[in-house]
Amino acid sequence: MDETSTAYEAAADRLATAAPGTAQVAVADLIRLAVADGELRQPVTDTICQWLRGPAGSSGVAVEERRIVLGSLTDRLRAQEAPWQGVSIDLSGTTLVDADFSGCRLGGAVFADTRFHGTTVFDGVTFEDEVIFQRAVFYDDASFTEVRFEGDTEFGRVRFRGRADFTSAAFGGMAWFGRGTDTWWEDDEAWETVEEIDPAPWEELNEDDPDWPVAVLIEDYQDWEEGGDGARFAGDASFAGVRFDGPAWFYNARFGAAATFAGARFAGRVHLDQPSVDLCDAHWAGGTEDGESEWPLGWTVRSDGTGGDLVPDSSVAPYSQQLADPDPSVRSAGLGSLNQLGDDRPELRQRVVATLCSFLRIPVPFDLHAQGRTAEQTTLLRLRQQAQQLLAERLRPGPGQWKDMNLWLCGATLVELDFSGCEGGYAEFAGAQFHGTTRFDGSRFDRAAFTLNGSSGRATFHGDVLFGAEPPDGVVFHRTVTSRA
Repeated sequence: MDETSTAYEAAADRLATAAPGTAQVAVADLIRLAVADGELRQPVTDTICQWLRGPAGSSGVAVEERRIVLGSLTDRLRAQEAPWQGVSIDLSGTTLVDADFSGCRLGGAVFADTRFHGTTVFDGVTFEDEVIFQRAVFYDDASFTEVRFEGDTEFGRVRFRGRADFTSAAFGGMAWFGRGTDTWWEDDEAWETVEEIDPAPWEELNEDDPDWPVAVLIEDYQDWEEGGDGARFAGDASFAGVRFDGPAWFYNARFGAAATFAGARFAGRVHLDQPSVDLCDAHWAGGTEDGESEWPLGWTVRSDGTGGDLVPDSSVAPYSQQLADPDPSVRSAGLGSLNQLGDDRPELRQRVVATLCSFLRIPVPFDLHAQGRTAEQTTLLRLRQQAQQLLAERLRPGPGQWKDMNLWLCGATLVELDFSGCEGGYAEFAGAQFHGTTRFDGSRFDRAAFTLNGSSGRATFHGDVLFGAEPPDGVVFHRTVTSRA
């Protein structure tokens, strides 16, 4: 072993055994060695990341030390003179505070299950390879402006609790904001390590499912689009001016506030059917070979099938993106327009139902169990119950029934839901949260799922519930369950 390798091993050992408050000295030694010898840049980065993945500690001193250590690494990755370009980092499962990666140029990166506290900044970063953020949680604002993702990027089941800003970012490969994980076959070796996944607790308002972050879809019985939950945006989300060179996948993503894709450029297959997003001045290149793209009801591509600008869809008037409007009266009018649209045009009924389901999957931004509600909160609940009632009325047998409708309500928050006597095709309630009194008595669906697999992605009833027969498997009841044959 040469002198440089010996010095590296010694510095790595000092970092691994460093007493609290002394790690930065060992890190400084490691960085000096890597500055002098480019072959050590990746091993030194791996060593520092390994230390950061260790027990975090909760004291102010421990938090500050970790912030300093990460800052020492990122300073070198963005240095004006001889920056460490193209090294890969693995910070999966770590807890980072006020992380600032701005201006860095990295190879691949893994942030699976990482907890980001404080303001997180990735502005101007270039990622040359695959980037994985699966199940990460951003507790405060996160900024990804002008980031270059040159490989595939996975944000499956990521939770953004503050603002998420991707303005002018570029995705060279797959931009995956869909459900939380890839599907696994029953004999997949990944099952041997699933218990090692350590996600942040699912502590979202009005939602209670500790298994939801790691809910796995099994390929043998579920389509790759079916089930599960995508990225969850509690605050405003901006994808304005973003360039998507590959597929842009937002299937089952949940936008809880303003979500803009204004001026975005889409070059591959797109799944972005959330009714709350703004697509003004967006453009789709068209020509995908792997299936049709899905846009929100009310938007269409100006030139049929071959690409063009996203424009309001006059064929579904009078509905015109009202569910994205901040004015509750406009959203209420939009629900009425959807109701009439489905009555008048049977070929659009399934799309109308899917739009209503997406609306009900928008997270509720206040505690449903808190004492007292503001006028704004009361209005929001009234809108959601209007959508629920519309669905129920169209699913019940009678002159106005929309027959054989499928429901996609995975992860939805449903309040005082009355589906008694309803009929339909497939109804998915995996991970759904039922509050107040829920009624399913007399309902009939060709197939209804309240869980993905065993306890994974289970639905939860937080109030009284009435079923027509025995309750389904895999759900949790916090109050009374009544079965009526």
